[in-house]
This record gives sequence, structure tokens and C-alpha cells, in this order.
Amino acid sequence: MLEETDAVNWGDLPGPRDLYEPDRVATGLRALATAKGLVQAAGAGSLLAGGGLVHDHSGSVFPAAVTAAPILLAIVRDGHPEAGATALGLLDDALAFAVCDRRRTRVATSYAEAVPICCALADHLRHHAGLLAASGAEGTWLLADAAHHWRFDVQEAVAEGDGVAAFGVLAGRFPGGTQPAELHRAGHVTPLAVQVAPHYPLSDRSPDEACLRIDGARLHEVAPSAALFPSRCGSGTPDR
Repeated sequence: MLEETDAVNWGDLPGPRDLYEPDRVATGLRALATAKGLVQAAGAGSLLAGGGLVHDHSGSVFPAAVTAAPILLAIVRDGHPEAGATALGLLDDALAFAVCDRRRTRVATSYAEAVPICCALADHLRHHAGLLAASGAEGTWLLADAAHHWRFDVQEAVAEGDGVAAFGVLAGRFPGGTQPAELHRAGHVTPLAVQVAPHYPLSDRSPDEACLRIDGARLHEVAPSAALFPSRCGSGTPDR
């Protein structure tokens, strides 16, 4: 955990100058990873919540929270129980703030160039579903909240009528019906506004496999490696 923390230049990550304090991140994460009790965990959490990963007084979240998410989850797994509880609380705040923060900050990921912070955080949480499910009520709540930030990765697409039928992998819980979505094309930062709906009923047996109909898109825009996210998560203008 300490090596992962020191490998990041937290000052290179963007954030509002009046709120984001990158020096708090490395110091806070090191302190949380090595905390031996409630007092030490609380002190580290105050650093991270007061301008490191989030700014709790303003309800703001920073891109550093996405970068730090795997480290926080490692603390949940391997750290002192009080440190793990603090890490869960920080992840909970980051996801909640990301939904409400008017800045609608986006981050680059391995699967898209301008992902809303809430969706990027949800992806990390889903990758540690077993750990969170075993972490008590707060871990279970985090997983339930993350499920609302679904993501669909296109693996194959065919033109159909005025839209495209796309086959791929669905992470999270699609709410059903027709939903407004962002279509992120590989190599392109600017998302396209589209309407999506299940082309076939979603299967309970293979919830990760789905076929969605994408209205308002052309076949060349829905090439494999394109990704879809809920429009409500990215309302506003990408800040990259």
C-alpha cells in the first residue's frame, strides 16, 4: 500500500485550487495504511476528507479519489479494522459527493477517456465485490450504490433500423426501459447523447451479458471497445 501511494505524484492530478490539497493525500494514505487504532485512523481520515480525496464541507470530490480507490480497498482488506472502516467511509463520501458535485469532474480510465468520477469509482468497487460484501453493512450499501452507475462495454454491433444493436458486457444494474446514455467512442473524449434499451430481456443467469438497442447512433460510432454510461452521471460539460 505504501509503495502504491508513493508511486503517484498527487500534485499532477487536477483539482480546484481552493479545495484540493495534494500534500494531504500521500500523508493521509500512509497514515491510514499504518494506523493501529481509532485515534490514528481518525487523524488520517481527517486529512483525506479535508481536501485530500474529498472536501467534506463543500461536498466536493477530486480525481485523486479514483486513483486512491484501490489503495483504500487494500486498507479495507489488510489494514487495522478502524482504518478499514475509515477507508469505507471515505469511499462512501466520494461516491455520494460525485453524484451531487456540480463540477461533474471526469477522469481518464483504461476503458474510456472522460468517465464521470462516480462511474469510475463504481467500477473499482465492483471489482472488489467479495471484499465489500464481507465488510458489513457499509460495504453492502456501497455495492448497492455502485450498481446504479452501470457500464456497458460493446463487443459487437450491427446496424438495425435507425439505430444499432450492440452485444457486450453489462456491469452494474440497468434500470430497465429506455434510458438516456453517454456513448464513449474509443479514442474520443466527447461523449454522444443516445437512448438505450434492452434489445432482449436481460438474463438473470448471465447478468453480465446483454444486448442493448442504441437509438441515435451509427454503426461506426459503436465499434467494439466503445462504452456506455448513464447520462445522469455525466450531466454537464466534460472538464478535460
